[in-house]
Amino acid sequence: MSARMEGDFVVFLIGMRINRFRSLRKWLPVAMAMPPMVKELRADPAHGLLGFESFFNGRTTLMVQYWRSTDHLIAYAKNREATHWPAWKRFFREAYKSEAVGVWHETYTVSGYETVYVNMPPFGLGGAGELVPTNKIGDRAAERLASLR
Repeated sequence: MSARMEGDFVVFLIGMRINRFRSLRKWLPVAMAMPPMVKELRADPAHGLLGFESFFNGRTTLMVQYWRSTDHLIAYAKNREATHWPAWKRFFREAYKSEAVGVWHETYTVSGYETVYVNMPPFGLGGAGELVPTNKIGDRAAERLASLR
């Protein structure tokens, strides 16, 4: 299977890193801020979140989010009525200077991509967009990538 997404889209990587495990009061509120945001985003597709996957690796978290556009992503981040704004303010007020927890994000605007899913349920871009059969058995990633040029 492969993934199909109509038009350009955005891949947004966001996460946190616990720098001081013993400073629970500093990093736990940061960790607990994401679930309400995701709930809010999933409840209203007009926000532009298409899908996401979450990963945890010891002290570092990673969430891969798929957005309709950078405009949607920025509008949500700046929306003072949304859950993100007060969480961001709280982070800067309470955790930023402590160095107990770090946050990070990366934003990528995507106009071309290659995917393959074998024996997988909808996942990643295939879960955010649409899973479709590949063109042929034996189709190679290098060939699919070359078609993007």
